[in-house]
Amino acid sequence: MKFLQYYEDGKIKVAVKERDFIIPFLFSGDLKELLLKKDLPELSKERIPIKEVKLAPPIVNPSKIIAIGLNYRGHIKESKGKIPEVPIIFSKFPNSIIGPDDYIVWKRSITKKVDYEAELAVVIGKEIKECSEEEAIDAIFGYTCANDVSARDLQFSDGQWTRGKSLDTFCPIGPWIVTKDEIDPDSLEIRCYLNGRLMQKSNTKEMIFSVPWLISFLSRHFTLLPGDLILTGTPEGVGAFRNPSVWLKDGDEVVVEIEGIGRLVNRCKELS
Repeated sequence: MKFLQYYEDGKIKVAVKERDFIIPFLFSGDLKELLLKKDLPELSKERIPIKEVKLAPPIVNPSKIIAIGLNYRGHIKESKGKIPEVPIIFSKFPNSIIGPDDYIVWKRSITKKVDYEAELAVVIGKEIKECSEEEAIDAIFGYTCANDVSARDLQFSDGQWTRGKSLDTFCPIGPWIVTKDEIDPDSLEIRCYLNGRLMQKSNTKEMIFSVPWLISFLSRHFTLLPGDLILTGTPEGVGAFRNPSVWLKDGDEVVVEIEGIGRLVNRCKELS
């Protein structure tokens, strides 16, 4: 199934996607609240053409966004890094979340080197702590596309990554969440396009640390809660390590495309 959130009268509602339509749940909360329920609420009999609604981010208020650095062999090679013995973990703040067709926005006075990073994002479905890899799979709700937008000048100058990764609008996710029963996270084509030009092309089989392994590892250090997001790393082709470097600019369109999930489209807006 494909779960999504959309705006109706200024509020967020939850629905499932069926072909070119959405079917709302008879439920007044958001998806995170839905995950806390023992049983799914009933679906409405209403079928709304998806083109008639404004999609929201599929998760808007996770307790945490956990991101993984240097998890693809190609990205490690292009950045002249070393394969990590344990995952490189950093965080993005929830204020960075935006949805499909929303604008990635930054001030030129803050950063002049904004980069894209196509990533598979995991959505946790239930509270879990100190779990095995088998238990980790059971804790997954589903998967969505993510763009780990990065202010490279801030990231590289700070020596740690939180500020450069957490500016407002720097975590586009969506367009919906595909439940785990429909996805094999170990073999998914992942691509990023910039103004129609293919910039990143890889497969999740190139990840150093698999999704179940990552969840098990993370859960040994902190409790994972329903709605938490795990961004699993980006493949090669990011703008920072191209020659010459490629930075996002005002008016650019960035598309993250992941097999079995869909396309996350965002445009860029640079402010003075």
